[in-house]
Amino acid sequence: MRDIPVGNGSLLVNFDDKYQIRDIYFPHVGQENHTEGFPCRFGVWADGVFSWIFADGWERKLGYLDDALVTDVTLTNAELGIEIRCSDAVAETENVLVRRVTVRDLSQKPRDVRVYLHHDLRLYENKVGDTAFYDPETLALIHYKKYRYFLVNTEPHFDQFATGRKAFRNSEGTWRDAEDGDLHGGAITEGSVDSTIGIHLSVAAGGTAQFHYWIAAGTTHKQVEAINRNVLTAGPASYISDAAADSMRFLAGGHTPAFELSDAAAELYRRSLLIVRSQIDKHGAIIAANDHDVTERATDHYSYLWPRDGAFVANALDRAGHPEFSRRFLSLCARIVHERGYFLQKYNPDGSVGSGWHSYWDKYAKRPMYPIQEDETALVLWALWEHYSMHPDERHIAEIYKGLIVRCADFLEAFRDPFTKLPNASWNLWEDRRGVHTFTCATVVAGLRAAANFAGLFGDSGLADRYSAAADEVAAAMCEHLYSREHGRFLRGLLANGDDTLVADPIVDASLFGVFYFGCLAPNDEMVISTMAAIEQKLTNPTDVGGIARFENDGYMRESDSVIGNTWFICTLWLAEYYISVAKAPGDLEKARDIIEWTAAKALRSGVLGEQIEPISGRHTSVSPLTWSHSTYVAAVLSFTAKLDSLRTG
Repeated sequence: MRDIPVGNGSLLVNFDDKYQIRDIYFPHVGQENHTEGFPCRFGVWADGVFSWIFADGWERKLGYLDDALVTDVTLTNAELGIEIRCSDAVAETENVLVRRVTVRDLSQKPRDVRVYLHHDLRLYENKVGDTAFYDPETLALIHYKKYRYFLVNTEPHFDQFATGRKAFRNSEGTWRDAEDGDLHGGAITEGSVDSTIGIHLSVAAGGTAQFHYWIAAGTTHKQVEAINRNVLTAGPASYISDAAADSMRFLAGGHTPAFELSDAAAELYRRSLLIVRSQIDKHGAIIAANDHDVTERATDHYSYLWPRDGAFVANALDRAGHPEFSRRFLSLCARIVHERGYFLQKYNPDGSVGSGWHSYWDKYAKRPMYPIQEDETALVLWALWEHYSMHPDERHIAEIYKGLIVRCADFLEAFRDPFTKLPNASWNLWEDRRGVHTFTCATVVAGLRAAANFAGLFGDSGLADRYSAAADEVAAAMCEHLYSREHGRFLRGLLANGDDTLVADPIVDASLFGVFYFGCLAPNDEMVISTMAAIEQKLTNPTDVGGIARFENDGYMRESDSVIGNTWFICTLWLAEYYISVAKAPGDLEKARDIIEWTAAKALRSGVLGEQIEPISGRHTSVSPLTWSHSTYVAAVLSFTAKLDSLRTG
């Protein structure tokens, strides 16, 4: 789990709950991870006693400065009689992490304190062939390999340094060298290497001492040298204050809803926008989550662009008044869309195709099949029309009309069963089963209607009529084939059975909210009402934690069979969206308000929202932060405040 990310769209740095740097992504958000999730340690030597801050003797409070993507961390060790206050920021215009460290004496006596900062870098995501050396030109430590350079420096200048081998035979690394209060490593080491620096501080009784530390990232020695020079010239403190000011400008440039929620809920709204921004690459890729710990159980990670997640996140940012991120995301989608008019499962932050498990070959029928979850294609079109409706830019749309909108809409229209008029089988949004899914069908309706609107905008009346007719056919077919009279609600879908047959899937799934959310049916339609009632009844976790699970008997990362499945923030907030949509008076919004406040209460102290909550312990699990969780919270808050305003004004 990651508690406090800071980044600028090119350089993203993640800290774990022990305040150790665990991920350094560059030159894209999510690509490459130059630590591979290994910790960069932080240690303190005081009057002959040494302690790493990951040890049990430390009390750690991890958070952010108000309304800023600047950390606010307090580390206290009663035994050492030391308190350390830290602030970290990544500069907006330069790829450098800057940290301010203030050491305070709690023992009321003069202190000799040494702070040790360790760097376990694995450039290009492997430990082979790195070099770490002390550079007399910059008076700094540099790690490099090929086109990746990381420069480490401090002001005042560090007093000790060491480079050495790590993760090789009996060599654990130079961090072990620090534990006696002195560093003895070499001035240069190649291979599997790490480095550590030591800063000596004289702290007066009850007083403080301060220094600044930075890590500059670049593709050449010249780049990091220039960044280092700029930091020294401007002063590292200015980088932290500038980052805070940039965050505040970003928030001020968007929509600030008139809050009638708690201060905690309002704070989480602003924090969510800042965290979402940190997870977006400057070239447009909206990354699902950047948390390397997941690789320990999955041999893969979440540092990918899923067009599904991206569409939802882009829509929330549009609604929050930050369309520049959505515009870049949608332009990227136009560049990476398949020539046949669909999106693959996921993409790397640079736009190349990511790893996947959607098969191209049907081994039972011995024939090719589409390796897609169709909702991803449809959601991009839906998000694009929503974007244009709020922030019209006809020139931008004209650039991507034929290559993205028409291409994808033609695919959605054609990729249907000629008899039922429903979409053909594909993977569902959870990516765990293949069939004809109600949520997917709802997104196809929305995507085709969006394309029809664009076709009308550009005077293509024939296309507009075709897409609109196809959307109406899918919506009607959903009521005919996916609504179960037996169960009195919508089915999750029709599961592919290894051949051409489809089998009804009656499992209650939170994604069924899509039937009303994408406009297939009105929220107060009886078919919607009964479906949403089943979600609330069947998927609410009956524990003190509460919240909504994804679907009945969801086994993904579940720790106990006594619960339905882990609670998901997005699924719980979808229920809030339903309460908001059917509210007829301000008092009808109380259930939605409760969910929004519940979300704020369940966030980590830093304001980070993970993917899931274990419903017995209340512990966040899977990855954090999950970009989709934060954007769904933003969307729900905006829906709540807009509906409350409309109900009060009539």
